Amino acid sequence: MSEIVDQLAELTGLRDRDTLDVSLVTSIRDLLQPGSVAVHRVVGDAGDERWLTRAHLDVADVAARADSSWADPRSLPLLAERPAWQRCLQAATEIELSGSDTTLLLPLASDAGVIGVVEIVTRQPLTDEIKRLLIGVLRIYRNVQGLLDYSERDTLTGLLNRKSFDETFYKVSAAPPPPVADQPGDRRHGAAAGYWLGVVDIDHFKLVNDRFGHLIGDEVLLLLSRVMRSCFRFYDQVYRFGGEEFVVLLRCAGEEDARAALERFREAVRGYVFPQVEHITVSVGFTDVRHGDSPNAAVERADRAVYFAKNHGRDQVRGHAALVREGLLEDDKKAGDIDLF
Repeated sequence: MSEIVDQLAELTGLRDRDTLDVSLVTSIRDLLQPGSVAVHRVVGDAGDERWLTRAHLDVADVAARADSSWADPRSLPLLAERPAWQRCLQAATEIELSGSDTTLLLPLASDAGVIGVVEIVTRQPLTDEIKRLLIGVLRIYRNVQGLLDYSERDTLTGLLNRKSFDETFYKVSAAPPPPVADQPGDRRHGAAAGYWLGVVDIDHFKLVNDRFGHLIGDEVLLLLSRVMRSCFRFYDQVYRFGGEEFVVLLRCAGEEDARAALERFREAVRGYVFPQVEHITVSVGFTDVRHGDSPNAAVERADRAVYFAKNHGRDQVRGHAALVREGLLEDDKKAGDIDLF
């Protein structure tokens, strides 16, 4: 019993979702000593969902293995290629497969629904008592996920917040650059060569609030967040900083790919029909994320590009590096406090 308490204490003490899945498989491995245990999550766009293995441990492994976060999505199996996993996911119920070993599949749930499966391979079928214990552990896992979401997500839009941005940004800026894409320009399929930061600001949003009221303004923010989710890939991170300012961390092969992704988003917003308001536009500024960068420095560069876009017609995407190359911005100039309304 003390071992179980220790494992649960470690699991509930985590404040980093990147290590939560690793801690889950480690806890199950240490408790049961199965042949293997793994967490598989669903990623990708509707109609092209795939399985991403977040953590996998065999009984003798020292450290968990996982699919690379830089994985080419085409290299990941489609949902239908793992039919047992798919059944467990869609039915939200345990599935037991018999063979030379026994495989137990358990649905991995969050407050948003079932997001993946836990796969446990053992020599003998697990007892009902052990299964109940595992289900209890997964409930605790779900609660921890919910607490992380509560502290890291914006309450209106459900997007990640500034606190979680800073933590992720430091990891990104400290990491070595990933491999170059095999198909430059194709963000849907190629692996990325680096990170780019885009800052999105709604044009004339103060006028929306003044004319239609704050409830309609909040609806615009909520619907815009949905447009953002639909426009960017599963491996991109989308944030709301507050007010009408949004931020996206993109994985792209280069500057033109980042510009193209942000232009697609800008055009999607321009063509979207918002209730009552009908149409809005956004101004976007972006910059590369440099090794050893700080969140404030990168956001300031992108903000300066946003300010330039707003001063030169709005409804456009501007890159900080291009503006510097063209002599339209000075690289060492400080933007200061600027009213973008």
